[in-house]
Amino acid sequence: MPKPSTVVFLGDSVAEGESLPLAAALKASGTGFVSLAADGGGNVVGPFADENWKKLPGEIASARPTVVVYQLTTYDWGSEAEQQAAYDRLLGTVTGTGAELVFVTSPPIRPDDFYRPHLAELAHARAVADTSQGRAVVFDAGAVWGGEYQQVRDGRPDRSADGIHTCPQGAARFTAWLLAQLAKALPGFTPAPAPEWANTGWSADQHFQGC
Repeated sequence: MPKPSTVVFLGDSVAEGESLPLAAALKASGTGFVSLAADGGGNVVGPFADENWKKLPGEIASARPTVVVYQLTTYDWGSEAEQQAAYDRLLGTVTGTGAELVFVTSPPIRPDDFYRPHLAELAHARAVADTSQGRAVVFDAGAVWGGEYQQVRDGRPDRSADGIHTCPQGAARFTAWLLAQLAKALPGFTPAPAPEWANTGWSADQHFQGC
């Protein structure tokens, strides 16, 4: 992968929170950033994907990305065939702009009545994304989140009490991890040290009110 001039970040509302420190960190690293993450999910596959696909290719192309990062969402519902078709479609859209695609696994969520019927689908979404290896890169974020939802780490809120979203500490840890992974994959990309972006005001955003 080449050194990124612009990174596009896709995902649901979980990624929307993570995009706040990520934007600050990439700016400090001298790299452009565009977040297409959105509340409600459905960016690529799932209940709202059909509507989103009407605009997504144009949004990606307009951003002129070098790298597109798609964090698998809490709405990546569907059969393995449906997921494969959607991820292949994303891969074709991204590579069609000349950019590289990175899949990132999503943080584990706390099962509730809304998500419980879809847990099996979310579990095999990772396996489906893995089949794109060689054409796309898959980053396993298990090193950030562990294997199950954990609200508090080191005595501070890491994840929202709603069982889904991240708090500033978690979003910052994810950002530091993702930048390190990109630095390994992208020759010439040197992420800014955390003190240059970690305390720049993004943690006061209303997105973190649930923390």
